[in-house]
Amino acid sequence: MRRMSSHDSLSKISITVEPANNGTNFHWRRRIMQFMFIAIAIIVPVSGLLRVDLVTGAFVVLDRQIWWADFFLIFGLWLLLASGMVMLYSTVGTAFCGWACPQNTLSEIANDWTYRLLGKRADMSVAGEKMKVASAKDRWYNWLLLGTILVAMSMLLALIPLLYFYPPDVIWSFMTFRDDERLADSLHYIYFICMLVVLVDVSFIRHFWCRFMCVYRVWQHGFKTHQTLKLAYDDARSESCEKCNFCSTVCFIGLDPTNTDMYDSCINCGECIDACNTLQAKKGETGLLSFTTESTKKDSKLRNLAGMSERMRWTLPFSALGLGLFVWGIISYDYYHLSVYRVDQQYGTVIRDYRIAVSNKLYSNAELKISIEGMDEKDYVLSQKVVQFDSAGRIDLVVHMNSTIPPGLHTFLVHVNAMDGWHDAYRVQHFVEKNS
Repeated sequence: MRRMSSHDSLSKISITVEPANNGTNFHWRRRIMQFMFIAIAIIVPVSGLLRVDLVTGAFVVLDRQIWWADFFLIFGLWLLLASGMVMLYSTVGTAFCGWACPQNTLSEIANDWTYRLLGKRADMSVAGEKMKVASAKDRWYNWLLLGTILVAMSMLLALIPLLYFYPPDVIWSFMTFRDDERLADSLHYIYFICMLVVLVDVSFIRHFWCRFMCVYRVWQHGFKTHQTLKLAYDDARSESCEKCNFCSTVCFIGLDPTNTDMYDSCINCGECIDACNTLQAKKGETGLLSFTTESTKKDSKLRNLAGMSERMRWTLPFSALGLGLFVWGIISYDYYHLSVYRVDQQYGTVIRDYRIAVSNKLYSNAELKISIEGMDEKDYVLSQKVVQFDSAGRIDLVVHMNSTIPPGLHTFLVHVNAMDGWHDAYRVQHFVEKNS
């Protein structure tokens, strides 16, 4: 009887080979984030969170007209956004460009459709290099389909800027060719220019803007430090990627991810990290690229006084102050406004007409009652005692002082009462000379 050796026993043990962990996949997470940002860009004006009213020339925040008198709300919102962006730039650097910027999103979508219809080497270059269209896909219907997709995408995206200047129902009237008195005669030309700009961008410019023309990226670089999120390359394993340029191939910005600098065109998209992880996983190893916030210089904190920790120390108080001012501005916000002033029309040397300007700053229905206190009803004529608003706007009334008022200084109050309980009064002094 043959004795079973230890080698025979070990050979019967099943062994499962699993590839090394290839890390986090950034591609689809980034795609979701990009489309979420476009959705937010649409939801913000549609919901009334932020837009511009061209009729009144006022900003609209949370469906409220914002005047310069609403200082706390304006300054608080600006301070909150400014300090928040500084913190964002100091921590994640140019990740906004790779994960949220609409310009980059549109360029990537245009690239994907170009590669799908014309080949993976059909790069669009503003430098004048000829596109390398695959011979099997160089067909007229592929070019026509690509052109149709780019035009349709431009037509849809050109509507988004209009939403920041017109209410959604006005844009719907524009899209359905319905008559609407709120539509400007030049809106069709404005829309055509917006569409043309988007079409030129997605057809020819694309990532050339990101690399050489984007001023916003330069602004971001002004707040980068050695502790800001960036690409890290494992130099100790450089032999694992000899004669391999897969990460450079997938970089649509045209960089070498293994040799990045602090102030380069990298947008922290993570596509090169995914590519390296996928390739190295086939050999059972991890990728050589990763995101890091660690400094490579021991004395960077001493030499870089504008580092992330230093910036957060002074940006957080400003963010808190901005948030507090914004909240207080919302709480103390006046939904309506009342003003009274003399009318230019004169009767002899005595001004007898006063204009009452009542404004509704909310984009909703409102009813306000106007009354005069301190004068007999026989001494004045009020043109209207109740005003109704369908939306935000202003209505002017006139109160006429009769000639039966005796000479002297007469003081009266103009009261305005809203159905929701709001109340305001304006004090007016009317002087009547003798023999007037």
